[in-house]
Amino acid sequence: MPAITGEIYKKRLKQSEVELWHNGEKIKNMLEHPVFKGIINSQALLYDAQHQFDCMTYRSPETGNLIGTSYLQPTTKEDLAKRREMIQQWARLSGGMLGRSPDYMNTILMTFASSASLLEGKDNCFPQHLIDFYNKAREEDLSFTHTFISPQVNRSLLYFEDSNEPIAAKVVAENKEGIVIKGARLLATQGGITDEIIVYSPGGMIDKVYAFAFAIPSDTKGLKFISRESFVGGDSTFDYPLSSRFEESDSLVVFDEVLVPWERVFFYNNLDVSNTFKNKSAFLPFTLHQIVCRQVIKTKFMAGLAQSIVDTINISEYPHIQEMVVEMIAALETMEALLIKAECNAKKDEFELMRPELAPLQVATYTYTTIYPRLVEIVQFLGSSGMVSIPTEADFASEIRADLEQYLQSATLEAEERVKLFRLAWDATMSAFGSRQTQYERFFLGSPNRLANELYNQYDLKQYTDYLKSF
Repeated sequence: MPAITGEIYKKRLKQSEVELWHNGEKIKNMLEHPVFKGIINSQALLYDAQHQFDCMTYRSPETGNLIGTSYLQPTTKEDLAKRREMIQQWARLSGGMLGRSPDYMNTILMTFASSASLLEGKDNCFPQHLIDFYNKAREEDLSFTHTFISPQVNRSLLYFEDSNEPIAAKVVAENKEGIVIKGARLLATQGGITDEIIVYSPGGMIDKVYAFAFAIPSDTKGLKFISRESFVGGDSTFDYPLSSRFEESDSLVVFDEVLVPWERVFFYNNLDVSNTFKNKSAFLPFTLHQIVCRQVIKTKFMAGLAQSIVDTINISEYPHIQEMVVEMIAALETMEALLIKAECNAKKDEFELMRPELAPLQVATYTYTTIYPRLVEIVQFLGSSGMVSIPTEADFASEIRADLEQYLQSATLEAEERVKLFRLAWDATMSAFGSRQTQYERFFLGSPNRLANELYNQYDLKQYTDYLKSF
């Protein structure tokens, strides 16, 4: 089938029998639930956009149908540029606030399937299952959540789980139908509101029962999603312009003896593959490419927000204000330059993919862990007390409207438009939703010190020490 529309996405969710819990309640109709309806409607708009912009689709090599560019295996620099255009077109619709828009997991699945040859001839590995599933997802335009983090019972280096009942999800049995998983995983963003969940071990495993990768439908028997407390403040896009539409939620995923059919198992009980597949595959460069493309748009959103505040209250003449905005300009230009460098230096890899240069993308994602919190801080400084004096939509609909119009107007905007802008700034930087965005960018790929460690160990510094010796 061709790339889906928002209506098809919502129809699939309506027909799903997923077990999704929130605030002690088993959700019966997620499409109308106040916590989930906003993000579902926003995600539906993303799917509709696939039919509005040429960059969003390409011809299927199997059927000739127009399918989502997020599944495209790039073999040329033009393909890589098309992927960037697609990612950024989707990101513009949310201001970059959707960290798990469909292109994120679609990109990961594309990289895994493209690297399936790494599984050939290995024990308990099924490369063709991975390729077949990628083809299915591509042709049906499936949506995904994923999870790879175990519960944080004990984060010491030498912790061994000794609970009678599994805590971290693991293989507890296998039979002629498949493998059986019991235990839990953390942080499935958009958990419960996608067609499928992809589960994989990220590396660092020391027990083969935790070493696996598979994909199953979200309504598989025994699978349960437990959503965290919601950061949706309410339905009003005036009062909560971001959280009412883009709060993705994150879920604890519980596997209660979940049967994973063999055809959905990519590998299991193989420590070597579990600990090396992600890094040896095309995963890192293309996943970082997707992330940086989105972060560029998010930086533009924050820069636009900051300058809008400056214009609204007429503070552009102050040198310290200019300096703060220039910090944002420098951040944006840095991120874009790193992205362009990665694409310009792209080369064909062993999987025949046009792989973007890794180092600039690593620098960009590492740097963004400090860039984004600073962008947030600048918006807070620029807005100052105006970030607190923000009446609601109901206030403007009441008899006190005249007072608000008189006393909350700005140099360039009527009171209602000014308040809308400052509520947007508040929701982006100070609300529960905004705080989650800051934490999200800080730890998107793990702790910053781990990112620094990876960059330090992978970067070719020898060329510069050789130069120094020569000098």
